[in-house]
Amino acid sequence: MTAAKSTASSIGRPPFGPTGRPDVVRPGGPPTPSASRLPSLTGLRFVAAFVVFGFHLIVVQFVDGGGAGTAMQWIFGQGAVGVSFFFLLSGFVLTWSARGDDTARRFWQRRFAKIYPNHVVTWVAAFVVALVTGVGVTALIAIPNLFLVQAWFPDPRIHYGMNTVAWSLACEVFFYALFPLLRRLLVRLTPRSLWPAAAAALFTVWAVPLVAQTLPEEHQYWAIWLFPVARLPEFVAGMVLARIVREGRWPAVGVGPATAFAVVSYVASRWLPGDVRIVAGTAVSFAILIAAAAAADVDGRPTPWRSPRMVWLGEISYAFYLVHQLVLRLVSKVMGAAHTVVVEIGLALAAFLLALLASWLLYRAVEVPAMRALRPRRRARHRPARE
Repeated sequence: MTAAKSTASSIGRPPFGPTGRPDVVRPGGPPTPSASRLPSLTGLRFVAAFVVFGFHLIVVQFVDGGGAGTAMQWIFGQGAVGVSFFFLLSGFVLTWSARGDDTARRFWQRRFAKIYPNHVVTWVAAFVVALVTGVGVTALIAIPNLFLVQAWFPDPRIHYGMNTVAWSLACEVFFYALFPLLRRLLVRLTPRSLWPAAAAALFTVWAVPLVAQTLPEEHQYWAIWLFPVARLPEFVAGMVLARIVREGRWPAVGVGPATAFAVVSYVASRWLPGDVRIVAGTAVSFAILIAAAAAADVDGRPTPWRSPRMVWLGEISYAFYLVHQLVLRLVSKVMGAAHTVVVEIGLALAAFLLALLASWLLYRAVEVPAMRALRPRRRARHRPARE
Protein backbone atom coordinates (compact mmCIF):
# COMPACT_ATOMS: atom_id res chain seq x y z
CA MET A 1 0.00 0.00 0.00
CA THR A 2 1.42 3.38 -0.93
CA ALA A 3 0.86 6.51 1.06
CA ALA A 4 -2.37 8.11 -0.04
CA LYS A 5 -2.76 11.84 -0.30
CA SER A 6 -5.66 13.22 1.66
CA THR A 7 -8.58 15.03 0.12
CA ALA A 8 -9.44 16.61 3.43
CA SER A 9 -9.88 20.36 3.57
CA SER A 10 -6.85 22.60 3.28
CA ILE A 11 -6.87 23.49 6.97
CA GLY A 12 -6.63 19.85 7.93
CA ARG A 13 -10.08 19.32 9.38
CA PRO A 14 -11.07 15.65 9.20
CA PRO A 15 -14.17 14.89 7.15
CA PHE A 16 -17.14 13.46 8.99
CA GLY A 17 -19.86 11.20 7.69
CA PRO A 18 -23.58 11.24 8.39
CA THR A 19 -23.08 9.31 11.64
CA GLY A 20 -20.86 12.02 13.06
CA ARG A 21 -17.84 9.72 13.03
CA PRO A 22 -14.72 10.37 10.97
CA ASP A 23 -14.49 9.09 7.41
CA VAL A 24 -11.35 7.65 5.93
CA VAL A 25 -10.50 9.24 2.62
CA ARG A 26 -9.46 6.65 0.05
CA PRO A 27 -7.63 7.55 -3.14
CA GLY A 28 -9.75 7.38 -6.24
CA GLY A 29 -13.06 7.10 -4.53
CA PRO A 30 -15.51 8.65 -2.07
CA PRO A 31 -14.92 8.59 1.67
CA THR A 32 -15.68 5.28 3.32
CA PRO A 33 -16.96 5.31 6.91
CA SER A 34 -14.25 4.01 9.20
CA ALA A 35 -14.66 1.22 11.67
CA SER A 36 -15.13 3.00 14.95
CA ARG A 37 -13.57 0.25 17.04
CA LEU A 38 -10.49 -0.81 15.01
CA PRO A 39 -10.52 -4.48 16.14
CA SER A 40 -6.75 -5.01 15.79
CA LEU A 41 -6.13 -2.25 18.32
CA THR A 42 -8.65 -3.85 20.66
CA GLY A 43 -6.74 -7.13 20.44
CA LEU A 44 -3.38 -5.43 20.94
CA ARG A 45 -4.71 -3.79 24.09
CA PHE A 46 -4.81 -7.19 25.77
CA VAL A 47 -1.25 -7.98 24.68
CA ALA A 48 -0.11 -4.83 26.48
CA ALA A 49 -2.11 -5.76 29.58
CA PHE A 50 -0.66 -9.28 29.51
CA VAL A 51 2.97 -8.13 29.49
CA VAL A 52 2.18 -5.86 32.45
CA PHE A 53 0.75 -8.94 34.18
CA GLY A 54 3.97 -10.83 33.43
CA PHE A 55 6.04 -7.99 34.81
CA HIS A 56 4.10 -8.11 38.07
CA LEU A 57 4.66 -11.86 38.24
CA ILE A 58 8.34 -10.97 38.50
CA VAL A 59 7.70 -8.20 41.03
CA VAL A 60 5.89 -10.58 43.42
CA GLN A 61 8.48 -13.31 42.67
CA PHE A 62 6.09 -15.96 41.46
CA VAL A 63 8.75 -17.57 39.24
CA ASP A 64 12.21 -16.41 40.27
CA GLY A 65 14.52 -19.40 40.12
CA GLY A 66 16.54 -21.35 37.56
CA GLY A 67 15.95 -21.31 33.83
CA ALA A 68 12.27 -20.47 34.28
CA GLY A 69 13.14 -17.33 36.20
CA THR A 70 15.65 -16.31 33.54
CA ALA A 71 13.04 -16.87 30.82
CA MET A 72 10.55 -14.76 32.76
CA GLN A 73 13.08 -11.95 32.94
CA TRP A 74 13.67 -12.07 29.19
CA ILE A 75 9.98 -12.21 28.31
CA PHE A 76 8.45 -9.94 30.94
CA GLY A 77 11.31 -7.96 32.45
CA GLN A 78 10.31 -4.96 30.34
CA GLY A 79 6.57 -5.58 30.68
CA ALA A 80 5.91 -2.31 32.49
CA VAL A 81 6.29 -0.50 29.16
CA GLY A 82 2.86 -1.86 28.27
CA VAL A 83 1.57 1.26 30.03
CA SER A 84 3.32 3.38 27.39
CA PHE A 85 1.42 1.40 24.75
CA PHE A 86 -1.82 2.23 26.57
CA PHE A 87 -1.07 5.96 26.56
CA LEU A 88 -0.24 5.99 22.84
CA LEU A 89 -3.27 3.86 22.07
CA SER A 90 -5.57 6.06 24.16
CA GLY A 91 -4.62 9.19 22.20
CA PHE A 92 -5.05 7.35 18.91
CA VAL A 93 -8.43 5.75 19.63
CA LEU A 94 -10.02 8.79 21.24
CA THR A 95 -9.02 10.94 18.27
CA TRP A 96 -10.15 8.32 15.77
CA SER A 97 -13.59 7.94 17.34
CA ALA A 98 -14.17 11.62 18.16
CA ARG A 99 -17.54 12.96 17.05
CA GLY A 100 -17.64 16.04 14.90
CA ASP A 101 -20.38 17.68 16.96
CA ASP A 102 -19.18 16.48 20.34
CA THR A 103 -18.91 18.72 23.40
CA ALA A 104 -16.34 18.60 26.15
CA ARG A 105 -19.00 17.76 28.72
CA ARG A 106 -20.30 14.78 26.77
CA PHE A 107 -16.78 13.52 26.14
CA TRP A 108 -15.87 13.75 29.83
CA GLN A 109 -19.10 12.03 30.78
CA ARG A 110 -18.33 9.08 28.49
CA ARG A 111 -14.81 8.75 29.89
CA PHE A 112 -16.13 8.89 33.47
CA ALA A 113 -18.62 6.14 32.65
CA LYS A 114 -15.82 4.04 31.17
CA ILE A 115 -13.10 4.24 33.81
CA TYR A 116 -14.52 5.32 37.16
CA PRO A 117 -16.99 2.54 38.10
CA ASN A 118 -14.36 -0.18 37.61
CA HIS A 119 -11.87 1.94 39.50
CA VAL A 120 -14.16 2.39 42.51
CA VAL A 121 -14.87 -1.36 42.70
CA THR A 122 -11.18 -2.26 42.56
CA TRP A 123 -10.36 0.55 45.01
CA VAL A 124 -12.71 -1.12 47.50
CA ALA A 125 -11.21 -4.50 46.64
CA ALA A 126 -7.77 -3.07 47.39
CA PHE A 127 -8.96 -2.32 50.92
CA VAL A 128 -9.96 -5.94 51.34
CA VAL A 129 -6.66 -7.17 49.94
CA ALA A 130 -4.80 -4.80 52.26
CA LEU A 131 -6.63 -6.29 55.23
CA VAL A 132 -5.86 -9.84 54.12
CA THR A 133 -2.21 -9.15 53.40
CA GLY A 134 -1.66 -6.98 56.47
CA VAL A 135 -0.81 -3.77 54.60
CA GLY A 136 -1.78 -0.57 56.38
CA VAL A 137 -3.87 2.05 54.55
CA THR A 138 -4.27 5.65 55.69
CA ALA A 139 -6.52 8.45 54.49
CA LEU A 140 -3.46 10.17 53.01
CA ILE A 141 -3.07 7.15 50.73
CA ALA A 142 -6.69 6.21 50.13
CA ILE A 143 -8.21 9.59 49.23
CA PRO A 144 -5.81 10.64 46.44
CA ASN A 145 -6.16 7.15 44.97
CA LEU A 146 -9.94 7.30 45.09
CA PHE A 147 -10.02 10.60 43.20
CA LEU A 148 -7.25 9.56 40.79
CA VAL A 149 -4.77 12.28 41.62
CA GLN A 150 -2.14 9.98 43.18
CA ALA A 151 0.30 10.23 40.26
CA TRP A 152 0.85 13.92 41.06
CA PHE A 153 2.52 12.95 44.36
CA PRO A 154 6.19 11.87 44.29
CA ASP A 155 5.72 9.82 47.46
CA PRO A 156 5.54 6.11 46.43
CA ARG A 157 3.33 5.34 49.41
CA ILE A 158 0.70 7.53 47.72
CA HIS A 159 1.16 6.96 44.00
CA TYR A 160 1.57 3.20 44.45
CA GLY A 161 -0.95 2.92 47.27
CA MET A 162 -4.18 0.94 47.15
CA ASN A 163 -4.50 -0.65 43.68
CA THR A 164 -0.98 0.07 42.47
CA VAL A 165 -1.74 0.07 38.73
CA ALA A 166 -4.37 2.80 39.12
CA TRP A 167 -1.62 5.46 38.98
CA SER A 168 -1.90 5.26 35.17
CA LEU A 169 -5.58 6.20 35.43
CA ALA A 170 -4.53 9.42 37.14
CA CYS A 171 -2.48 10.19 34.02
CA GLU A 172 -5.39 9.29 31.77
CA VAL A 173 -7.70 11.64 33.71
CA PHE A 174 -5.23 14.45 33.04
CA PHE A 175 -5.18 13.54 29.33
CA TYR A 176 -8.98 13.49 29.20
CA ALA A 177 -9.15 16.93 30.82
CA LEU A 178 -6.96 18.33 28.04
CA PHE A 179 -8.34 16.30 25.14
CA PRO A 180 -11.04 18.76 23.92
CA LEU A 181 -8.43 21.53 23.73
CA LEU A 182 -5.77 19.29 22.20
CA ARG A 183 -8.23 18.08 19.56
CA ARG A 184 -9.11 21.63 18.57
CA LEU A 185 -5.42 22.32 18.08
CA LEU A 186 -4.95 19.05 16.18
CA VAL A 187 -7.64 19.71 13.57
CA ARG A 188 -5.98 23.03 12.76
CA LEU A 189 -2.79 21.31 11.65
CA THR A 190 -2.35 21.08 7.89
CA PRO A 191 -1.81 17.58 6.49
CA ARG A 192 1.82 18.41 5.69
CA SER A 193 2.52 19.34 9.30
CA LEU A 194 1.27 16.05 10.76
CA TRP A 195 4.50 14.10 10.44
CA PRO A 196 6.63 16.88 11.95
CA ALA A 197 4.12 17.10 14.80
CA ALA A 198 4.31 13.33 15.42
CA ALA A 199 8.10 13.47 15.35
CA ALA A 200 8.10 16.38 17.81
CA ALA A 201 5.84 14.50 20.24
CA LEU A 202 8.02 11.38 20.13
CA PHE A 203 11.19 13.48 20.45
CA THR A 204 9.68 15.01 23.59
CA VAL A 205 9.21 11.50 25.00
CA TRP A 206 12.97 11.01 24.61
CA ALA A 207 13.71 14.45 26.05
CA VAL A 208 11.85 13.79 29.31
CA PRO A 209 14.66 11.65 30.84
CA LEU A 210 17.17 14.40 30.06
CA VAL A 211 15.04 17.07 31.70
CA ALA A 212 14.48 14.79 34.70
CA GLN A 213 18.23 14.80 35.36
CA THR A 214 17.85 18.36 36.64
CA LEU A 215 15.66 17.14 39.52
CA PRO A 216 16.78 15.65 42.82
CA GLU A 217 17.72 12.01 42.31
CA GLU A 218 14.95 10.72 44.53
CA HIS A 219 12.33 12.35 42.26
CA GLN A 220 13.75 11.40 38.86
CA TYR A 221 11.98 8.03 38.56
CA TRP A 222 8.64 9.59 39.49
CA ALA A 223 9.17 12.47 37.04
CA ILE A 224 9.85 10.09 34.15
CA TRP A 225 7.45 7.26 34.90
CA LEU A 226 4.47 8.64 36.82
CA PHE A 227 4.24 12.44 36.47
CA PRO A 228 1.19 13.05 34.23
CA VAL A 229 2.75 16.00 32.40
CA ALA A 230 5.77 13.86 31.47
CA ARG A 231 3.51 11.14 30.01
CA LEU A 232 1.38 13.57 27.97
CA PRO A 233 3.67 13.47 24.86
CA GLU A 234 2.81 9.78 24.34
CA PHE A 235 -0.89 10.58 24.34
CA VAL A 236 -0.35 13.49 21.94
CA ALA A 237 1.73 11.30 19.61
CA GLY A 238 -1.16 8.85 19.46
CA MET A 239 -3.55 11.66 18.59
CA VAL A 240 -1.39 12.89 15.73
CA LEU A 241 -0.90 9.38 14.37
CA ALA A 242 -4.67 8.92 14.25
CA ARG A 243 -4.93 11.90 11.91
CA ILE A 244 -2.02 10.62 9.82
CA VAL A 245 -3.82 7.32 9.24
CA ARG A 246 -7.18 9.05 8.74
CA GLU A 247 -5.71 11.40 6.14
CA GLY A 248 -4.29 8.46 4.21
CA ARG A 249 -0.70 9.53 4.88
CA TRP A 250 0.50 6.36 6.57
CA PRO A 251 3.34 4.78 4.49
CA ALA A 252 3.62 1.17 3.36
CA VAL A 253 4.50 -0.28 6.76
CA GLY A 254 2.67 -3.56 7.30
CA VAL A 255 1.59 -5.11 10.59
CA GLY A 256 4.14 -7.93 10.32
CA PRO A 257 7.25 -5.71 10.14
CA ALA A 258 5.74 -3.30 12.69
CA THR A 259 5.12 -6.16 15.14
CA ALA A 260 8.66 -7.49 14.63
CA PHE A 261 10.12 -4.04 15.23
CA ALA A 262 8.07 -3.65 18.42
CA VAL A 263 9.21 -7.05 19.73
CA VAL A 264 12.88 -6.35 18.95
CA SER A 265 12.79 -2.91 20.58
CA TYR A 266 10.96 -4.36 23.59
CA VAL A 267 13.67 -6.98 24.14
CA ALA A 268 16.58 -4.70 23.24
CA SER A 269 15.43 -1.92 25.57
CA ARG A 270 16.69 -3.96 28.55
CA TRP A 271 20.21 -2.82 27.64
CA LEU A 272 19.33 0.88 27.52
CA PRO A 273 20.12 3.20 30.44
CA GLY A 274 17.44 2.93 33.10
CA ASP A 275 16.03 6.43 32.62
CA VAL A 276 15.50 5.78 28.91
CA ARG A 277 14.48 2.15 29.17
CA ILE A 278 11.30 2.65 31.20
CA VAL A 279 9.45 4.77 28.61
CA ALA A 280 11.36 6.19 25.66
CA GLY A 281 13.04 2.99 24.50
CA THR A 282 9.87 1.49 23.03
CA ALA A 283 7.76 4.58 22.28
CA VAL A 284 8.61 4.83 18.58
CA SER A 285 8.11 1.14 17.81
CA PHE A 286 4.81 1.04 19.71
CA ALA A 287 3.60 4.11 17.83
CA ILE A 288 4.44 2.46 14.50
CA LEU A 289 2.66 -0.76 15.48
CA ILE A 290 -0.52 1.08 16.52
CA ALA A 291 -0.67 3.09 13.29
CA ALA A 292 0.14 0.07 11.10
CA ALA A 293 -2.55 -2.07 12.77
CA ALA A 294 -5.14 0.70 12.41
CA ALA A 295 -4.26 1.18 8.72
CA ALA A 296 -4.66 -2.55 8.16
CA ASP A 297 -8.12 -2.46 9.74
CA VAL A 298 -9.11 0.49 7.56
CA ASP A 299 -8.03 -1.40 4.43
CA GLY A 300 -9.66 -4.64 5.58
CA ARG A 301 -6.35 -6.53 5.63
CA PRO A 302 -6.13 -9.47 8.08
CA THR A 303 -4.00 -9.18 11.19
CA PRO A 304 -3.34 -11.67 13.99
CA TRP A 305 -4.78 -9.19 16.48
CA ARG A 306 -8.34 -8.92 15.17
CA SER A 307 -9.60 -12.48 15.68
CA PRO A 308 -12.81 -12.82 17.73
CA ARG A 309 -10.85 -14.28 20.64
CA MET A 310 -8.32 -11.45 20.68
CA VAL A 311 -11.07 -8.84 20.40
CA TRP A 312 -12.91 -10.44 23.34
CA LEU A 313 -9.73 -10.38 25.42
CA GLY A 314 -9.22 -6.76 24.41
CA GLU A 315 -12.72 -5.88 25.54
CA ILE A 316 -12.02 -7.12 29.07
CA SER A 317 -8.42 -5.86 29.13
CA TYR A 318 -9.20 -2.71 31.15
CA ALA A 319 -10.84 -4.81 33.84
CA PHE A 320 -7.97 -7.32 33.63
CA TYR A 321 -5.43 -4.53 34.08
CA LEU A 322 -7.20 -3.30 37.21
CA VAL A 323 -7.70 -6.68 38.91
CA HIS A 324 -4.57 -8.65 38.03
CA GLN A 325 -2.19 -7.31 40.68
CA LEU A 326 -4.82 -7.64 43.40
CA VAL A 327 -5.21 -11.29 42.40
CA LEU A 328 -1.45 -11.79 42.45
CA ARG A 329 -1.21 -10.34 45.95
CA LEU A 330 -3.94 -12.63 47.24
CA VAL A 331 -2.55 -15.78 45.64
CA SER A 332 0.95 -14.94 46.89
CA LYS A 333 -0.36 -14.37 50.43
CA VAL A 334 -2.48 -17.51 50.52
CA MET A 335 0.04 -19.88 48.91
CA GLY A 336 3.20 -18.47 50.49
CA ALA A 337 6.70 -18.73 49.02
CA ALA A 338 9.50 -21.31 48.57
CA HIS A 339 7.86 -23.59 45.99
CA THR A 340 9.41 -25.71 43.29
CA VAL A 341 9.61 -24.22 39.80
CA VAL A 342 6.80 -26.46 38.58
CA VAL A 343 4.52 -25.32 41.40
CA GLU A 344 5.47 -21.68 40.78
CA ILE A 345 4.55 -21.98 37.11
CA GLY A 346 1.28 -23.66 38.07
CA LEU A 347 0.47 -20.88 40.52
CA ALA A 348 1.26 -18.25 37.89
CA LEU A 349 -1.09 -19.94 35.44
CA ALA A 350 -3.78 -20.25 38.11
CA ALA A 351 -3.40 -16.57 39.00
CA PHE A 352 -3.75 -15.64 35.32
CA LEU A 353 -6.93 -17.68 34.92
CA LEU A 354 -8.34 -16.29 38.17
CA ALA A 355 -7.56 -12.74 37.05
CA LEU A 356 -9.16 -13.46 33.69
CA LEU A 357 -12.34 -14.73 35.39
CA ALA A 358 -12.44 -11.76 37.77
CA SER A 359 -11.95 -9.32 34.90
CA TRP A 360 -14.76 -10.91 32.91
CA LEU A 361 -17.08 -10.61 35.93
CA LEU A 362 -16.05 -6.99 36.46
CA TYR A 363 -16.60 -6.23 32.79
CA ARG A 364 -20.03 -7.85 32.65
CA ALA A 365 -21.34 -6.82 36.08
CA VAL A 366 -19.88 -3.31 36.39
CA GLU A 367 -18.22 -1.87 33.29
CA VAL A 368 -20.90 -2.59 30.68
CA PRO A 369 -23.94 -1.69 32.85
CA ALA A 370 -22.24 1.47 34.11
CA MET A 371 -21.41 2.63 30.60
CA ARG A 372 -25.01 2.14 29.57
CA ALA A 373 -26.37 3.95 32.62
CA LEU A 374 -23.89 6.84 32.83
CA ARG A 375 -23.09 7.66 29.23
CA PRO A 376 -24.71 10.75 27.67
CA ARG A 377 -28.15 10.26 26.21
CA ARG A 378 -28.51 10.51 22.48
CA ARG A 379 -29.52 13.90 21.29
CA ALA A 380 -33.00 14.11 19.90
CA ARG A 381 -32.94 15.00 16.23
CA HIS A 382 -34.77 18.17 15.28
CA ARG A 383 -38.07 17.45 13.62
CA PRO A 384 -40.02 20.10 11.77
CA ALA A 385 -43.29 21.00 13.43
CA ARG A 386 -46.37 19.59 11.79
CA GLU A 387 -48.90 22.01 10.43
